[in-house]
Amino acid sequence: MNIFKPIINWLETRACAPAYSGMVLGAIAICFFAAAINTMAGWLYVISAVSFSLLAIAAVLPPRFLSGISVARLPIQAVTAGDDLTVELEITNSTKKPIRLIQVKDILPYILGESIAQAIEIISPQDTYRWQYYYPTQRRGIYRWENIEFATGAPFGLFWSRRQHKCSARAIVYPTVLPLSHCPLVDEIGEDCRFNYPHGRPFHTASEGITRSLRPYRIGDPMRLIHWRSSARMGDLRVRELELVTSGQEIIIALDSASKWETENFEQAVIAAASMYFYAQKNTIQVQLWTSETSLVRVERLVLETLAATNPLEDTCNQELPKLPLIWLTQNPLTLSSLPMGSRWVLWQPVNSGEKQVVLNQDYPGIAIEQEKELKTQLQQKLDIAQI
Repeated sequence: MNIFKPIINWLETRACAPAYSGMVLGAIAICFFAAAINTMAGWLYVISAVSFSLLAIAAVLPPRFLSGISVARLPIQAVTAGDDLTVELEITNSTKKPIRLIQVKDILPYILGESIAQAIEIISPQDTYRWQYYYPTQRRGIYRWENIEFATGAPFGLFWSRRQHKCSARAIVYPTVLPLSHCPLVDEIGEDCRFNYPHGRPFHTASEGITRSLRPYRIGDPMRLIHWRSSARMGDLRVRELELVTSGQEIIIALDSASKWETENFEQAVIAAASMYFYAQKNTIQVQLWTSETSLVRVERLVLETLAATNPLEDTCNQELPKLPLIWLTQNPLTLSSLPMGSRWVLWQPVNSGEKQVVLNQDYPGIAIEQEKELKTQLQQKLDIAQI
């Protein structure tokens, strides 16, 4: 049957192709017709004629049922990896007769998973059938597909016909965001360097920025924002709310997406970048994301889309690293020797590496990620300057 499969596919998508039952009925009809010629028996002619009539009707109707169908796709809302995509299709019968017993298949990209099919019993004339299904996601990414396939064997199932419709889809799966209660990488960045205003006045770090107001302490607030003098006077912990522009200095989370990565390490790096970005936002710290292909990105939605789409070995587009303190996420220890002053780093060791690599830059502390330990715990641990 594999030899005839391309022929059957060609017939189904352009006209119709016989099903197994149709081929059996056709063979029986030919046998009855041959017997009728041999015996000149009228009843054999009648049986063969009825059989051929059924085959003719079964071959003509399926393509006609599919000719009056149109389809539209509703926008797909972005989700986080691990959640379900909600996909909705509106299938319209533009004819004046009901369409019965059709199968619709949403042909998904192979990297997302297997295609989803749905059987529809009937679509009334000039009516619309809404098909909604949920598809589980496992990995971040931006997925695109465009083909919807309709198939039917109605009314007798002796012949099958298929038709494809263009209906573009775009689904965005954001990386997982870890709920960090504290993160020394973000809290302590830039503390070992000083920048100057034009008039010579030193900038302060974010923990010493301009206080907008004081509020009661909430669980999860960083200790660096507690205003101890006011807390002692009022008898309970008070936390400073800083101005949105804290110290004139921004945190930049830079992902080394131009380098070669092992897949598991790169996925962890993307999760770490997303988690630190939202931790900084939660603490009213200005933060931006940098990748080799997009350079600096600030808006939350664009940051998430950038992290969903990024991959190793991206084009650099002649983008250079900003000359500001940054959190550098990489698998290549050689890149640590040229970081700007006040930077921090997160280094992933190759999964299959027998020996640990040595960090060439000991000027600034960072974290060496260990595969056997939980990523969230390691992002919240104290920074280390010692050799790996």
